[in-house]
Amino acid sequence: MNPDPTDTEAVERVDAVAAAPDVYQAMAAFQQAAEKELPPLLAELVSTRVSQINGCAFCVDLHTRAARKAGESEQRLHVLPAWRESAVFTPAERAALALCEALTLLPDTGVPDAVYAEAAAWFDETSLTHLLWTAAAANAWNRIGVATGMGRRTSSP
Repeated sequence: MNPDPTDTEAVERVDAVAAAPDVYQAMAAFQQAAEKELPPLLAELVSTRVSQINGCAFCVDLHTRAARKAGESEQRLHVLPAWRESAVFTPAERAALALCEALTLLPDTGVPDAVYAEAAAWFDETSLTHLLWTAAAANAWNRIGVATGMGRRTSSP
């Protein structure tokens, strides 16, 4: 029998960090390595947008706070969900966001050649690869965060 997705009764979820700290440490190292060739603000924008798409409240909160700490403006964070309709993002940022959205929505959209080509026009091979790994890391974190209910267990100070 399939569970009713409208059932709002809270179910105790595993603490993935405590249950598998070695995997958590490996993921943290993976994310750090993925982001190392990207400007910090771009890495946070990408991780925030991926987290918004995936509905991971914990990760959206984490990455928007990190973006603010790195100097990101409130305006850009507020319009990030509608970045295509906003002029506040650079062409390179727009290309990165489009590529990372396509990667996040892979079953629905694939990664269109035009989206990939636009990103490749703005990023060298190393940076482009790090951009892809950063989106992949954010997607992995989101899936664990949503599955384990991390956003329900913690809140921002």
